[in-house]
Amino acid sequence: MLPKTLQSNVRCKMSDAPNTPGTRVPSHGTNRFGTRYAYDFLQVDWTRRGHPNYRVHWLSYLLFGVSLSKCYCWGKDIYAPCSGTVVDAKDFYKERRRAFFLSDIFIALKSAHFFRLRRDSIQSVTGNYIIIKYDDHIYAAFAHLKYGSVKVRIGQKVKKGDLLGCIGHSGNSFFPHLHFQLMDSDDMCSAKGIPCAFANYEVFKNGEWETITNGIPTDKDRIRF
Repeated sequence: MLPKTLQSNVRCKMSDAPNTPGTRVPSHGTNRFGTRYAYDFLQVDWTRRGHPNYRVHWLSYLLFGVSLSKCYCWGKDIYAPCSGTVVDAKDFYKERRRAFFLSDIFIALKSAHFFRLRRDSIQSVTGNYIIIKYDDHIYAAFAHLKYGSVKVRIGQKVKKGDLLGCIGHSGNSFFPHLHFQLMDSDDMCSAKGIPCAFANYEVFKNGEWETITNGIPTDKDRIRF
């Protein structure tokens, strides 16, 4: 079990974590930007083949892209998992209007070549984001937020459960989703990732929901809070 300071509450409905340290470390294939133990959360349709996170046919997504309004978790609220102080928050970075495989993969490949990003240009990767200090050398980052949705400002004290913003598709994002990570610095260009367990959530197993305490979901888990 991880220390209490590294535990969080999950605030989401039925979802999936396609990138998670419960499956591999580093979870995003790199240690850069403090992402070693980062999570990606998105909502999917578990009744459809491939468990898509959008309302259209997969072929339509590949050929034409999907309007953000047809992606299940776009615009959903994000809540603070613990109390702390906002030390960085950036908004109004342009958000693509559609989730489209070809354009999104191009942005991902382009971002992979930014080996020496400066702090003032990190939004090309994170999009709109929030960083909260929870304890000495423990910072939480929430990335790829919706344009214009950030509800907090630098220096603001937040409590567990406070509204932070909304899930979006800004920066280096394949689908509208929540990117969440703990790290040892408020500078994502130099931060190192910190492992994190979740205080409680539910996993669907054998036809029923099972409560998990102090757990780390895998990419195969159907989860909810």
